[in-house]
Amino acid sequence: MVDALETQDIKELKGVGQAMAEKLAKLNLHTVHDLLFHLPIRYQDRTRVVPIGQLRFGDEAVVEGEISGVEIKMGKRRSLICRLRDGTGSICLRFFHFNAAQKKQLEQAPRVRCFGEIRRGATGVEIYHPEYTLLQEADELTPQQQLTPIYPLTEGLTQTKIRQLCEQALERLTPMNLREWLPEPIRQRFSLPPLAEAIRFLHHPDRGTDLDQLKAGAHPAQYRLSFEELLAHQLSLIGKRHQALQDHAVRIDNQGSLAQQLLSQLPFAPTGAQQRVTGEILRDLASGHPMLRLVQGDVGSGKTLVAGMAAAHVIEQGYQVAVMAPTEILAEQHYLNFKNWFEPLGIQVAWMIGKLKGKQRQTELERIADGSAAVVIGTHALFQEAVTFHKLALAIIDEQHRFGVHQRMALREKGEIQGLYPHQLIMTATPIPRTLAMSAYADLDCSVIDELPPGRTPVNTIVVSDQRRPEVIERVRHACQEGKQAYWVCTLIEESEALQCQAAEDTWEQLQAQLPDLSIGLVHGRMKAQEKAEVMTRFKQGELQLLVATTVIEVGVDVPNASLMVIENPERLGLAQLHQLRGRVGRGQTASHCVLLYKAPLGAQGKARLGIMRDTTDGFKIAEKDLELRGPGELLGTRQTGLLEFKVADLQRDKALLDDVQQAAQYLYQYHPDCVSPLLSRWLPQHSRYLNV
Repeated sequence: MVDALETQDIKELKGVGQAMAEKLAKLNLHTVHDLLFHLPIRYQDRTRVVPIGQLRFGDEAVVEGEISGVEIKMGKRRSLICRLRDGTGSICLRFFHFNAAQKKQLEQAPRVRCFGEIRRGATGVEIYHPEYTLLQEADELTPQQQLTPIYPLTEGLTQTKIRQLCEQALERLTPMNLREWLPEPIRQRFSLPPLAEAIRFLHHPDRGTDLDQLKAGAHPAQYRLSFEELLAHQLSLIGKRHQALQDHAVRIDNQGSLAQQLLSQLPFAPTGAQQRVTGEILRDLASGHPMLRLVQGDVGSGKTLVAGMAAAHVIEQGYQVAVMAPTEILAEQHYLNFKNWFEPLGIQVAWMIGKLKGKQRQTELERIADGSAAVVIGTHALFQEAVTFHKLALAIIDEQHRFGVHQRMALREKGEIQGLYPHQLIMTATPIPRTLAMSAYADLDCSVIDELPPGRTPVNTIVVSDQRRPEVIERVRHACQEGKQAYWVCTLIEESEALQCQAAEDTWEQLQAQLPDLSIGLVHGRMKAQEKAEVMTRFKQGELQLLVATTVIEVGVDVPNASLMVIENPERLGLAQLHQLRGRVGRGQTASHCVLLYKAPLGAQGKARLGIMRDTTDGFKIAEKDLELRGPGELLGTRQTGLLEFKVADLQRDKALLDDVQQAAQYLYQYHPDCVSPLLSRWLPQHSRYLNV
C-alpha cells in the first residue's frame, strides 16, 4: 500500500504555484510526503533570553538589554554601533548596512531584544547584523515555545517560505496517512518511537530540548529516522544478495592440476592468508550460484596471485576469465603477470584497452570471441559492444571503487550463457572500513588477505616542509648513487589532467638540471600507452634511476629495487591514495622510505592526514581515519555512492547502529517481507536500478 501523503502533490499546498514547484523540485521535493522528510539541518534556540555575561563565542543566542549608546564608527568599513547592557555585561550590535532612520530608531528605544551569532569584535563581544525587536519599557515579549528549524534551501527559496510549507505538511500528518512499516517487535526491541511522532518533533523540537544532543544526531527522534533509513539501504543490498542466489552459474569443480602447475613455476609459496582466501573462492565457484566475493588485501599482500589461482581452476574446465582494471598501467601490469604465469602452460592471454586500433584490435576481438584466448585483460574497454566473450565464467574486477555498480552489471550481462551468469571476484587494495563494508558492500561476501609475504619491509614515512626541498633532492641523489631507485610523485589540487601533466614535466626538467648524473624518466596520463610502457620497462630493468610521475602509478607498479618515494603536496590527496602510492616502495628486502613533501602552512585536516601516514602503515587504520576525515562519498568515489546518499543518517556518526540494523533487516525479510518494498519506496525510490548488479 502506498502512503496517502506520497500521492499528495506539493502543488496542493497554499502558496505553491508552478514557479515555486520548480524550485522545490531542485531539492527533490515533489509531494507532501517529501516535505515531511525534508528535515532541518540545524536549529536556533530563540526560546530564552541569555544573560550577556553568560554568552559564549560562536553560539547563536537571544539577548535583551538597555541601549546605552548609538554611534557611527569610521574605519575600514563605516559601521553603526549600538551598545547594549543588562546588568551582567555589555555587548555591541554592529551594522554595516544602515540608514539614518535606523540610527534614530535605536537612539529613541530604551530596550532591544535581538538574535544573532556571538562574535569576538573590535569592541569585545559583538553581534553583526542581528535580527532585533525594539521594546518600550512595559513591553513583555513571550518567548518562543519551540526551537527554530533551519532547512536546506535552494536559490529563490527562503527559510520563511519553507517553514510555512512544512507547517502545512505537518497539519496533514496523521499516523494513518504516514504508514508505520516497522513492526511492533522491532520498535520495542530497539526502543524506537513512532515515525509520525519523530517527524513532528524534528520539525519542531520543544523548548528546553538539548541543542548539543540534536547537533550530535543523538536524539531518539533522529535515531528513529536514521535507523529506518539505514535499514532501507540494508534491505536493498540483501535484496540484491537474495536475487543473486536465485541465479545460476557454471559449477567449477576443484580439480586444481593447472593451479598446481602455476604455483610450481613460482619462486615462492603462497602465504597462509592467500591459501585461506583461495579456499573461500573455490567453495563459491563450486556452489552453482554466481560468486560475489570482495577480496581485500593491503598493498603488496598478493591479491593478484589469488586471482590467478581462481582463474586457473576456471580455465581448466574450458571457460574464459576476464580481468578488468581501472587504468591502462594497472591493466598492463595484470597482462604481464598473467602472460608470464599462463603462456608457459599453453594458455593464451588477450588484451583490450581503448587505445587499441585497427588490425591489432580486430585480432584481439577475434581471439576473445572464438575462445582461443582463455584470459582477457582490459580496462573499461571490455564493456564495448564489439567485445563478445566465448564462454565467460569468471570476471575479476580490480579496484572496484573506481567502477560504478552499472559497469559491474554490464559485465555480468555480457557473460550470460544460456541463463548462467559469470562469477564475480572483486579485489581492492584500499581496505574498506567495517562501517562501509556493512553498508555499501553488504551484498558481497568478504575475504581479507591479512598477511604480507615474507621479506616485505615496512616503509618508514617522514613529513617534510617543501622549504627543505634541496635536502630531499640530495637524499634522492645519494640513494640512486647507492644503486637504489626512486619515485618522485607530482600532484596538483586542480582536477585538470593537463595541468597535472604539465607540473610533472616541469618537475622532470628541474630535476634533470639539478641531478645531471642520474637517468630520470617521466610518466603521466597524457602520454601514449606505448610511451608509458617503454618508460616503465626501462625503470623496471634499472636503466632509469628516478621516475617522475603523476598519480597514474598509484596502483599496479611493482619494482622491488625502488626503495624511496617523494610525494609532493601530499596534503592534497586522500589517505587511501597516499597509502596506495606509498605501497609502490617496500616491495623488496631493502629498507624503504617515503617522504611527504608538503607546502607550508598546513591546515588542521592536512596535519591530521599526514600525521596518520607517518604513524602507521596499517591500511585498515588508515581507511577508518579517511572515512572519518572525508566521509563515504569521497572514499567510495562518486560512481559508487548511489547507494549511500543519505537524507538523515550519517555513516560515521551512526556506525554503532549497523549491527542492530543488520539484525532488523534479516528479521524483516524472514517474518515481515510485505514491509520491505514500502520501506525501499520511502527511502530509495530508485532502488530497483541497483538490483541485478
